[in-house]
Amino acid sequence: MNASSAWTRRTMLSAALGSGLAMSLPPRMGLAHNSKPLAATPLSRLDLPWWKHRWEEKQHELRQKPVDLVFYGDSITQNWEKTGPEPWQNFAPVWNHYYGHRHAINLGYKGDTTAHLLWRAENGEASGINPRAAVVLIGANNFGKLRWPAEPTLQGIDAIIESLHRRLPKMQILLLGVLPSIRNEWVDAQTAALNRALPGRYDQRVTFLDLRALFMSGGKVDRTRFLDIHLTPPDPPLHPNAATQAAMAQAMEPYIARMLGDTPVR
Repeated sequence: MNASSAWTRRTMLSAALGSGLAMSLPPRMGLAHNSKPLAATPLSRLDLPWWKHRWEEKQHELRQKPVDLVFYGDSITQNWEKTGPEPWQNFAPVWNHYYGHRHAINLGYKGDTTAHLLWRAENGEASGINPRAAVVLIGANNFGKLRWPAEPTLQGIDAIIESLHRRLPKMQILLLGVLPSIRNEWVDAQTAALNRALPGRYDQRVTFLDLRALFMSGGKVDRTRFLDIHLTPPDPPLHPNAATQAAMAQAMEPYIARMLGDTPVR
């Protein structure tokens, strides 16, 4: 593949993630030139001004303070920074309660896929720091506009774990399963397939946690657990609301406290 073709594919990928339009890439566009799936190939979004600005800000933040706990992810992770005003999107008090005293940093970027988190891991977000633990939640956007299925997404997560541990070999990782959503049956099937493949896949430095039960009611995914239903117009339920994310923090707490070697927060 020549440089022009590679540039075109990356431009289309950025356009798909930056727009509000659904997009499916042709099957051959799911593979990078080295036969790795794009989901397992580091891709930046530096062409998007807001993303570049956030990445530069986070690079500065990483160098300005001690870092013991890192949250790597997409918009679900980035939402920890929201401060309301509505209660359903007032996440910051929960973050401050559980993580404000723990030298934690939020490295969530809305719209990111495994490919984008892999690029960030290889370009400064796992360098020059010595955290004890990280929480990794990634993959939901693979199943969205790009329709990357479970198998290449799994390869992307493999690449992220390998990249993080190559740079931070002592860091413990709490790997979260992709959270339930109410989008379509294909997304449900890919989410289930990916989450079945993750437990026990990595060495003892990685602990897998499936939080699906927090989203269920009567055997179905409960739409009231999501903030998307409050938007105008509503979006398909994908992002946990503040109360649900507080329940997630409570469920993660025993694992995070153990990894950090401190007392669980109540």
